[in-house]
Amino acid sequence: MSVTSKRPLLSRRSIIAAAHGLALAAGFGNRAAAQSSADELPDAASLFQHGAPTDPPALAFKSEAGKALTLADYRGHVLVVNLWATWCGPCGEELPGLDALAARIKPFGGLVLPISIDIDGAAAVKPFFASRKIRHLPVLLDPDGNDLDALDTDGIPDTLVIDPQGRQVARLDGAAAWDTPAVLAFLRGLAPAPDLPVGPTQA
Repeated sequence: MSVTSKRPLLSRRSIIAAAHGLALAAGFGNRAAAQSSADELPDAASLFQHGAPTDPPALAFKSEAGKALTLADYRGHVLVVNLWATWCGPCGEELPGLDALAARIKPFGGLVLPISIDIDGAAAVKPFFASRKIRHLPVLLDPDGNDLDALDTDGIPDTLVIDPQGRQVARLDGAAAWDTPAVLAFLRGLAPAPDLPVGPTQA
């Protein structure tokens, strides 16, 4: 079995169906069903697609208060940027791990930026976070789903790792376990230099 088939991934076709309120059952195909619990998710560090540091996609999103943001607003931080939605089963599986990771990487300038493509925006995300006791993640929104095109992704969840210089250093398509020693070590190795200007820590 290939690595891709082991990772829960919601296809672009399923994203469109769910976004228009069609049958969600079609959104959780065989790949999504391959993992039944967060405990079975593979270590994200073992699945990173590495490459030479490069400019990241031009993602644009908004804070809960409606402030327009881009990745440039967070320059100086180690970033884990996750594109997700409340109706995406695999996204929900990995979200608690991302929440736990956010608390662990904050001391060295790390941030997790979960960008929701829910068409209902904060009205969908806030109760979802509350129901799962998500306490360390900001509410970031792209209700029009434009970041799907910017990422040229085949599905969600889709995650980028950005270094303090604003360069993409890794990518992972599909759900994974994020609160692991290997992920923490990788991100700590990207920690910003003391003299690098740092952007906001919260939207």
